[in-house]
Amino acid sequence: MSETVSTATHPTPLLQDTFTVGSRTFSSRLLVGTGKYKDLSETGEAIAASAAEIVTVAIRRTNIGQNSDEPNLLDVISPDKYTILPNTAGCFDAETAIRTCKLARELLDGHNLVKLEVLGDEKTLYPNITETLKAAQVLVDDGFEVMVYSSDDPIVAQELESMGCVAIMPLGSLIGSGLGLLNRHTLSLIIENAKVPVLVDAGVGTASDAAIAMELGCDGVLMNSAIAHAQNPVMMAHAMKHAVWAGRAAFLAGRMPMRKMATASSPQTGYFFQ
Repeated sequence: MSETVSTATHPTPLLQDTFTVGSRTFSSRLLVGTGKYKDLSETGEAIAASAAEIVTVAIRRTNIGQNSDEPNLLDVISPDKYTILPNTAGCFDAETAIRTCKLARELLDGHNLVKLEVLGDEKTLYPNITETLKAAQVLVDDGFEVMVYSSDDPIVAQELESMGCVAIMPLGSLIGSGLGLLNRHTLSLIIENAKVPVLVDAGVGTASDAAIAMELGCDGVLMNSAIAHAQNPVMMAHAMKHAVWAGRAAFLAGRMPMRKMATASSPQTGYFFQ
């Protein structure tokens, strides 16, 4: 689902370009994770450089207060500055994912926006759709605003939307693979049919991948490894910020039609010199 911004009303349209997830509205369409950095200091620097407003946190792998004697991620990623998006990374069944979301709600004083992911196996980290559908329904019924990691199946996307998920997050390719968007056609089908935001989640490896996702009409991109595993994570975070901005601008601007044959850039009629 994408908004159209009139350049006649807004000379610099992207300054007013926002998107809404559930009950919350954001300006940045880049969402970032917090894992795999060398330390919390680098985590904080990279996320600041990305200008992201939504930061996702793996509750089963990250301390956000449940272990008082360990460094707390919230010391560098303050809930006063960022929207913390708890995720269920590492869950392989609906029951564990549901319990993890409820724990996050307790730790974050009633926060109900979560990212649901229920994985199928440890090798591919591909989503287990049967368990995902079970967990999503329970969480939606319990008052959670569920952003959901899914396969790139348009029918599954419609089912998740119809049960009340506030955002559909199909994978571009396998989590952490950096292979980019391998399924552009099916992603386009999901985008065309969705009435809630569609965000590419997983597989982004470099800035051009993020730009392509936005040019397809995605409402946003979530990434972690592409930034954290870069040789210079802070610089890559800057690059991703601009890539998402550029891709969104290109989508709003409307690309030229593709043609099979050449078309001269200069006029074919007019003045000729002998």
